[in-house]
Amino acid sequence: MSPAPVSAPAPPARLRAASAADLVDAAVTGNPRALARLISLVEDASPQLREIMALLAPRIGRAQVIGLTGSPGVGKSTSTSALVGAFRARGLRVGVLAIDPSSPFTGGALLGDRVRMQEHTTDPGVYIRSLASRGHLGGLSWATPQALRVLDAAGFDVVLVETVGVGQAEVDIASLADCTLVLLAPGMGDGIQAAKAGILEIADVFVVNKADRDGAEHTYRELRHMIQLSGTRTTEEEWRPPVVKAVASRGDGIDEIVDAIAEHRAWMVGHGVLAARRRRRAADEIEQIALAALRARMGELFDGSLLDGLAGEVVAGTTDPYTAADRMIAGLAEGGTIVASSASHD
Repeated sequence: MSPAPVSAPAPPARLRAASAADLVDAAVTGNPRALARLISLVEDASPQLREIMALLAPRIGRAQVIGLTGSPGVGKSTSTSALVGAFRARGLRVGVLAIDPSSPFTGGALLGDRVRMQEHTTDPGVYIRSLASRGHLGGLSWATPQALRVLDAAGFDVVLVETVGVGQAEVDIASLADCTLVLLAPGMGDGIQAAKAGILEIADVFVVNKADRDGAEHTYRELRHMIQLSGTRTTEEEWRPPVVKAVASRGDGIDEIVDAIAEHRAWMVGHGVLAARRRRRAADEIEQIALAALRARMGELFDGSLLDGLAGEVVAGTTDPYTAADRMIAGLAEGGTIVASSASHD
């Protein structure tokens, strides 16, 4: 498989006009342009998406999904690049989804992460794609779950998902990944922030990056102490997140991180956690797709006028929000036919 270059050219006209089946067939045989086209269709919410996902469904379930999150400046992109090299050294094919901040002008990804991973763009076993967050909270792009399916079906052994890096709110990755790495760095107050943000609840492996800096040992000890006092994941039947020190820019500690990921996976498989986590991921994905479809359907049927009328009734006190919501749901079930209360404009 040939990798996508940092500045990938637009897919040729024959791929842009290809059927969903042809695109899927090309992607699973390693065509990087077909991969790029499929992920672009995901981001654009193409009408072809339903057919594409149906074709991909029998091919998924092989890839291990690893999430990386942490505050800006902790070295997520450098760590991601180092992990790519470590997995490739083990003969594994690696996909990377780097969630970048969106441009305020075009809505596209700013591509900062891919610039820092250029060393891997000539490796035929690596595929790197930036996804624009487009204002989606939680550090991910709304298209991330379906983009993961594309890379999984294309035969990648490992998919690394790097979050935007906006701080404490980035907990969505825990529901998406098989293993979540939380990166911290000395001198940034991250240990205290971790306790505030509930990061202890989402981390499967902690990484104290930039461990050659002053204060690294203090951050390491503080994390271990908080894990011991957290009251969670402390029995023999629960996973205790290890804390690994690393200097990703030099490759120090990266093998230890990979070993910790492998130990976590073995524990999940042995305790039935991996299957349960993937079912929860699928349930969340189904729910989000259903909610998006309902919102779109509401917009098509009511063009905002019904919602505005019901809001007026709630403000006027002639109805309550629950009754208003029930009436809107009833209207959806009846194909959009609903009569606003005569008191809505009193």
